[in-house]
Amino acid sequence: MSTPAGIESEDELIARAVRDLARRTRFPVAFGGLLDDGVVHVTAIVGNRTRSLDGLRVRPERGLGGRAMMELRPRMTSDYGSSQQITHDYDMFVLGEGLRTLLAVPIVVGGRSRGVLYAGAWDEEQVGGVTTAPAMNVAQTVADELRIREEVERRLRLRGTTADAVGAPHQEQLRESFAELRSIAAALDDDGLRERIASVQRRLVALSGEPMPETGPLQVVRLSPRETDVLACAALGSTNAEIAAQLGLREGTVKAYLGTAMAKLDASTRHAAVARARRAGLLP
Repeated sequence: MSTPAGIESEDELIARAVRDLARRTRFPVAFGGLLDDGVVHVTAIVGNRTRSLDGLRVRPERGLGGRAMMELRPRMTSDYGSSQQITHDYDMFVLGEGLRTLLAVPIVVGGRSRGVLYAGAWDEEQVGGVTTAPAMNVAQTVADELRIREEVERRLRLRGTTADAVGAPHQEQLRESFAELRSIAAALDDDGLRERIASVQRRLVALSGEPMPETGPLQVVRLSPRETDVLACAALGSTNAEIAAQLGLREGTVKAYLGTAMAKLDASTRHAAVARARRAGLLP
């Protein structure tokens, strides 16, 4: 998958995740990679003492990481060399580094493994939830980023098969994707990831083929993130109750956000507010 200018590559994404994994757990060694043509290519390693992990390629079902990918859940062994629960296809890499304890956490996107992150130690470590929880959080952050990128890539391909403007069915799908991204962003605590999602949302608005913002008062309208979230859902025809369920809000809160958005857009109905927001380039 090509990476737009200004967006970190997948290798850079994994390298950042591996650094976070080492920082957020007690393990001195961390490494990982993404699945490509049926094999995980380990592209990032930190804390290693030797070059033994260089060139490691992991297939699903093989080794600890392969098992984690197949089972879609973390797997750990505190005595890698003698473990009878895994295949030992990669002993020359893992034991070559002298690792005894190894934790493997799959990167799961849409119910399928896209890669794996490892954390290891040269001695036997007592690994519990205190360590596995942050490791799983790191893997989930990578998965969220990949899911967003896949959606954007799909939308870009979709636009490439259409004429100058996006057709009505595709336009509706684009708007649904926009609303879904808004709900995902609203549930995240990571400011950096939320900003990347916001960048994707701006690209989706640009892909919509809507007219440029009209001159006049709409140019200076500024909706709050929550007002945009609620309006994006309303644009799909969702009721206040449905919007509340999707965004984790109270129905009265949804009504309040809709009211302030309508006031800012000088609209007397939600439908008019959606139309004005689209003309202002605030919604696809």
